[in-house]
Amino acid sequence: MGCMVSQLAAKFAFFPPSPPTYQIKKRDDGKLTVVSSSSPSIPIPPADDNSLDVLLIDTKRGNKIVAFYLRNPLARLTLLYSHGNAADLGQLYDLFVQLKVNLRVNLIGYDYSGYGASAGKPSESNTYADIEAVYQCLETEYGVSQEDLILYGQSVGSGPTLHLAAKLPRLRAVVLHSAILSGLRVLCHVKFTFCFDIYKNINKIKKVKCPVLVIHGTEDDVVNVLHGNGLWKMAREPYEPLWIKGGGHCNLELYPDYIHHLCRFIQEMENMTTAIRLKKIRLQTRSTVSVNWCCKIKIWKPKCPNCSTSSCCIKCSWRPKCSECWRPSCPKCWRPSCPECWRPSCPECLRPSCPECWKPSCPECWRPSCPECWRPSCPECLRPSCPECLRPSCPECWRPRCIKCCWRPKCPKCLRPSCCMKCFCWRCCMGAHGGQNAKEEDG
Repeated sequence: MGCMVSQLAAKFAFFPPSPPTYQIKKRDDGKLTVVSSSSPSIPIPPADDNSLDVLLIDTKRGNKIVAFYLRNPLARLTLLYSHGNAADLGQLYDLFVQLKVNLRVNLIGYDYSGYGASAGKPSESNTYADIEAVYQCLETEYGVSQEDLILYGQSVGSGPTLHLAAKLPRLRAVVLHSAILSGLRVLCHVKFTFCFDIYKNINKIKKVKCPVLVIHGTEDDVVNVLHGNGLWKMAREPYEPLWIKGGGHCNLELYPDYIHHLCRFIQEMENMTTAIRLKKIRLQTRSTVSVNWCCKIKIWKPKCPNCSTSSCCIKCSWRPKCSECWRPSCPKCWRPSCPECWRPSCPECLRPSCPECWKPSCPECWRPSCPECWRPSCPECLRPSCPECLRPSCPECWRPRCIKCCWRPKCPKCLRPSCCMKCFCWRCCMGAHGGQNAKEEDG
């Protein structure tokens, strides 16, 4: 069903000029030349222009498409131009010449399948195959690497442009001219991406790792300026955009700001050496890996039953989270946290902490600590130890034993340390338990 709707949407999305504005003929020397459809005897470029190569390129979908390659001897970069709807190469040849001279670049433009003299029928998948075939031709025939390539997409051409840009991690730059968020969003303002939508640029712009220049007219009545603004905000490396005040959808090239801003952008891209560009790509890759590297592998890691989010904890490196609250486990012992208070277990004995004060249990006897002073209890009577020496308390009165007199318990009446080996009361050694001397000493 989605495929049928997509094919129906393609019929309303593509409007190739009919009839085409140019024709392809073969000269006596075997090279291809371009002539006007209105006057077949008059070639579109001058007869002595050797800077234009007319190419017939085979795509992986079995179509032959036409491409114009305009050579500039002073160029350092190459511009791959994907034109908009209702246009073909015959109408764009003069613009290509101006861009080649003013921007000082080599330029290659192509007609989609079903446009101009290209064979086939226009569709989204065919445009993707068309631009991939043109890029392969640049690599094999002209030796252009992605580091020296700038992709330019106008209107519908932003679809194949972002499709290829998302696959080239070392691309020099991307220019989006009156671009669209998606095909369906041009017709109506929807907040979700449907399966039958075409040119889902809103999803692909996030995968582009190079500088992105957005050019859009504020009075565009075909593609609202909100499309260009949305793509610019979602770009990973956005360049200063150009919002042409009063510009429409097909007349931005007539404004002086268009060529001035584009020239400045191309010049900055030329000054960006390959070493600087690769260094920036490595920094972006490291920052992405440091944050999200453990969340990208989702083959065997369980997900939260409530929100379907991966249970990978960023801080403790793939340690499972609590099955009830999706909170990470203890980073030291890999044991699950307390289901009530989310506090980790004891890292030494792997026993749960106190649910009130979050203090670990005794590492020797596994018995809970004192809820007031957090000191381990006596292993025999579970009574708290001495707050000074951590020795076990008296089993009768719970009062701590003293370290000075060999851990003997204190007197249960006066709390003084014992010294008598028989009755554990120091007053027996002095003669009387409640004498005046004892009272004076008590004072």
